Formats: sequence, structure tokens, C-alpha cells
Amino acid sequence: MCRSIKTLRAPYVETVEDDDVRAAALQYVRKISGFRAPAPHNAEAFDAAVDAVAAATAELLDRLVVRGR
Repeated sequence: MCRSIKTLRAPYVETVEDDDVRAAALQYVRKISGFRAPAPHNAEAFDAAVDAVAAATAELLDRLVVRGR
């Protein structure tokens, strides 16, 4: 599964754009669900999952401490 995950940005940058977080969340939900795009009857669940993953990712990035910088 992990072999096809793409690096979306450099390992450390001063600021992370919302687009980066959203792209990572979308990539994760696509990978874990097995669908590139959801069927219409699953769109709400798919979008909610992307929102939840994006929120968790933003919280993670806000809480990380990078030493040596």
C-alpha cells in the first residue's frame, strides 16, 4: 500500500498551505477507501472523511516541535 504514496511537499517547511493539507487528506482517503472518487451515494461520507483527516493533519502539524531549527 505505501509504495504508491507520493511526497506532497518537502519534509520541513516553515509554513504549510491548506492546499497541502487537503491534498494529503484526499490522497489518504482515496488510498484507504480504494476509490479515486466516491459514488454519489457515498460522496457525503467521503467528503466528511477528507475534512476529518485534514483537521487531524492540521492539528498534528501545529503541535510538532522541530528541534535544531
